Amino acid sequence: MKTDWQRAQRLGKIAAMTSTPTTPPRPFDVTTVFPALAPLARTATRLHPRPGAPSPHESSIGGPLLWPADEPWPHCDEPHEVDGINPALSPAEVRLERRIRAASRGRTLTPQEQETLDKIRPPQEYPVTLAITHYEGPIAMLPVAQLYARDVPDLHTPAGADLLQVLWCPFDHTAGMPKTALFWRSAASVTDILPAPPEPPAMQFDGYLPEPCLLNPERVTEYPDRRELSKELQQQIGDWSLWQAAQTGVDSAYAPYPQEFYDLELSVAPGWRVGGWPRWGAADPSPLRCPTCDSDMDALLTIATFEGATNSSWFPHREPAHDPSLGFNHTAVQIGSGYSQQLYVCRTAPEHAHIELMG
Repeated sequence: MKTDWQRAQRLGKIAAMTSTPTTPPRPFDVTTVFPALAPLARTATRLHPRPGAPSPHESSIGGPLLWPADEPWPHCDEPHEVDGINPALSPAEVRLERRIRAASRGRTLTPQEQETLDKIRPPQEYPVTLAITHYEGPIAMLPVAQLYARDVPDLHTPAGADLLQVLWCPFDHTAGMPKTALFWRSAASVTDILPAPPEPPAMQFDGYLPEPCLLNPERVTEYPDRRELSKELQQQIGDWSLWQAAQTGVDSAYAPYPQEFYDLELSVAPGWRVGGWPRWGAADPSPLRCPTCDSDMDALLTIATFEGATNSSWFPHREPAHDPSLGFNHTAVQIGSGYSQQLYVCRTAPEHAHIELMG
């Protein structure tokens, strides 16, 4: 006999033929099994970025920013260097390489295409010489995200602002992540837009150049990482008999560790999102305090490598225009070996200095 979750999954596959990206129904209402979770519920907005051609007046990932023509473009003044293992390409070279790969998908490269790709990434000669290349002077930052408050219900802006712009330096800085900069502004105050922002001469990794994507914001409900719960509630979630008594329909393969099902399917959504609960990954939960005023900090934006595992109940239905060649990484962003970069802001003053975590 099929469970409600299995029926929902089947309906989800049918809906995927006609729907925009949306999260399938949750396997079950976890608060009916563990009522103590109810007051801990938080909303988050999943962004579901998909390839497109955004304008400066739209929310986007990797799109053009509504940047004032008379305001200096942000640069990173810290030291920048790369080794000789991976070539440091310019944004123009990465875009050209991606265009060639996309155009040749399903066929053999032409001699001209192969020649161009070899110029972009010359074949390595062994042994590899680990020559360090230093880049002198400020490095122009790259647009990562532009979020209008009208589109993202969980984006809490400072007074007088209705737009968040996130940029980063495309070189590793703290903890092996790009250094980000946040700008809050009123969209109505921007009358003349900067037509051609500067770009960096090189990037440490091509995964630091987001592909332009439009957003499909969707609000979902999240619950804390299990390790943030009280010991009593952790014990309840680890008690398989409670799951059975509630007839949740969870696969018995989770019987030895039902808490894993909670972690993977019921607590924190994967992918690009705004707000919600922290995703701690391998790190143990710890208090997040504002470096400016010592207030609590809230999750702002999660910059994700992947939308989520295909076998997860979080994995979204896909719109008809989905291109399977893009896999599950429409933005082309890669953090580490497949992690996410999480930005946190002060709860009382979002304009204070933010912090970054890899999860």
